Amino acid sequence: MKLSILDQSPIRNGGTPHQALQETIALAQKAEELGYHRFWVSEHHNTNTLAGTAPEVLLAALGAATRTIRLGSGGVMLPHYSAFKVAETFSVLATLYPGRIDLGVGRAPGSDMETARVLATDGRPKFERFPELVQELRQMLTDPDFRPKVMPRPSEPPPIWMLGSSPDSAVLGAQLGLPYNFALFINNKMSPEILNFYRRQFVPSPQLAEPHTCLTVIVVCAETEQEAQRLALSRGLSFLKFVTQQKVAGLPTVEEAESYPYSPQEWAFMQDRAQQTAVGTPAQVKEKLLQLATQFGADELMTVTVTYDFTARIRSYELLAEAFNLSP
Repeated sequence: MKLSILDQSPIRNGGTPHQALQETIALAQKAEELGYHRFWVSEHHNTNTLAGTAPEVLLAALGAATRTIRLGSGGVMLPHYSAFKVAETFSVLATLYPGRIDLGVGRAPGSDMETARVLATDGRPKFERFPELVQELRQMLTDPDFRPKVMPRPSEPPPIWMLGSSPDSAVLGAQLGLPYNFALFINNKMSPEILNFYRRQFVPSPQLAEPHTCLTVIVVCAETEQEAQRLALSRGLSFLKFVTQQKVAGLPTVEEAESYPYSPQEWAFMQDRAQQTAVGTPAQVKEKLLQLATQFGADELMTVTVTYDFTARIRSYELLAEAFNLSP
């Protein structure tokens, strides 16, 4: 079972975006040292808690700081952009770091709709054109006769991944013959049937002869279950405040999360969200991840760990690597 990382460059309360991005670079280096397969970074806008607004820029820095680990976007929110510009950007990345770049694309805005309109050059994000944009992107990257020509032409075009949290993305990924990464950490209510649905609908393509799936899961690993549950509260409260539209200054401390006056409804929401996460000791986390991989029939696992303290984030990934016997 290949094990990978999606990092969101969290900004802690009292910290800075510079600090968050430097921690992402340090984490990528640690992930390579520990033997993780992929290291992807996300795209989010207009938030005080996540610094990764431009994954393509961050990927360039990550490539320069690492040597072998695969790097990718988790993902580029394609409706905001010109497919041609994305093709050029990732062609440059694939030329700089041959055989190491993944291009994950998604349809979600990665922010609020007001920000989405500002991101679009004409004030109109092209959500309805997403399937067409993905097809254009693939043609631009793989067809040497496409005009205007995408330059530079890397020796190996970056593979496109379909990202999503709904049946629509599963269908599109299958129809286009793309590998599919399902964001369980976003949509914890989706039936495991989603990946079977993708497999049944899959149409082979020049990029991929058979269906290939990855499941992305929230993970917090610590020496004790109690400590892991404590560490996980920071992200839990941050997400609760996001969905209830409360002001957030940054990722809250564990102490703030412990002392927050949760209503019964808020605590029930937090507990419900925790059902499809892997939080606990290394043995507990491994068992939960393998259970989810079997339940969903996933070919790969990708993990998202957000803690207030960066050393706790690093330690979580160290313990997880030990549990799965990863090696560089």
